[in-house]
Amino acid sequence: MPKYAYRAINREGKEIFGIIQADSVALAINDVRSLGLFPTHVREARRSDERRARGEKKGLSELYFGGVKTKQLVVMTRQLSTLIDAGLPLLRSLNVLIAQMKPCKLKDILREVSTDIQSGSTFSEALAKHPKQFDRLFVNMVKAGEVGGMLEIVLQRIAQFMERREALKRRVKSALIYPIAVLIIASAIVMFLLIKVVPVFADIFKEFGGKLPWPTQFLMSAGDFMIYNWWLLISIVAWTIIFIKILFKFHAVRRFRDRAVLKIPLIGDLVTKVAVARFARTLGTLITSGVPILQALKITKETIGNEIIQDAVDKVHDSVKEGDTIAAPLDQTKVFPAMVVNMIDVGEETGSLDAMLNKVADIYDAEVEAAVEAMLSLMEPAIIIVLGGIIGFIVVSLYLPIFTLGDTISGT
Repeated sequence: MPKYAYRAINREGKEIFGIIQADSVALAINDVRSLGLFPTHVREARRSDERRARGEKKGLSELYFGGVKTKQLVVMTRQLSTLIDAGLPLLRSLNVLIAQMKPCKLKDILREVSTDIQSGSTFSEALAKHPKQFDRLFVNMVKAGEVGGMLEIVLQRIAQFMERREALKRRVKSALIYPIAVLIIASAIVMFLLIKVVPVFADIFKEFGGKLPWPTQFLMSAGDFMIYNWWLLISIVAWTIIFIKILFKFHAVRRFRDRAVLKIPLIGDLVTKVAVARFARTLGTLITSGVPILQALKITKETIGNEIIQDAVDKVHDSVKEGDTIAAPLDQTKVFPAMVVNMIDVGEETGSLDAMLNKVADIYDAEVEAAVEAMLSLMEPAIIIVLGGIIGFIVVSLYLPIFTLGDTISGT
């Protein structure tokens, strides 16, 4: 398909230059107008035009650091769905999106996807070449949409799924911001006391001599360590993090960690609810989009993030492969709550498994939010008590020698 370079005026009155693919100049002008622009000049594109449209200078392309944000993917997916639903072919829809995008990594990826489709690849095959940006769930849902002839509907579902998944992540992360911020500030205060305040008191105590109480002696030793051996503390922390990361590469260690996490009060319950919400939302969305159940279970397993629960999904997969239902093996795993198993059982019996899974996901999204709020309400007083104890210990340790200072002075 020919490429056309265009100059156009946007609604703010600024001139814009770009490249668009179309069968003729007239169609190119229509496509430019569909972007909300007012074309002033359209002609066949040259190589220099393509470099200019990509923001390249002297043949060197611009470098983009970092990955593609989920928000960018959501917006792109929704826009692509709208264009296809409006009757535009897939390739032209992609080119319209590429033309209106600002220079970014996603724009370059879509260019490669467009080129692959022009070469004869399907949309899902072209997306599969970029696994970091388009995961297996995205690719398989697109594939099911292509086969079923409902690509625009599937793209809309993908966008909704990603939005809900990100909303769940934000709920969990937002709950951790407060305690982490408090711990960082408290640690900075304690370090300030150890480095700046404790040495001043230590010099005063040395002038009067005498034996210091053990809390004061411990505090002064800690202050000296922070001043003279801070590099050792940083090294210990760094090597500990590296060691833990290496340790968690072993399957047996990850299983032990995930099993232990599930047994921790409050935290284990929260992890289970998050996993159930992901399981139900992912599986429900895949089934609704026409992905085969066995393939859907494999993809769902990768989104859970806990190996114990992943093993439970594996058992479900093997059981369904042999012709059994989903609810029966789920019940046998003893990992999923009874309510979830019962709702899935009802969904299978009534032929509305996808709708029931999405209902389970809605319920457990709300459960996660409630569990996070409950955990946070318990963490706040716990953090205050711990920090109050640490700072109280420092204050008492600093002033404890003053109570015996009179005896020390009179003795001298």
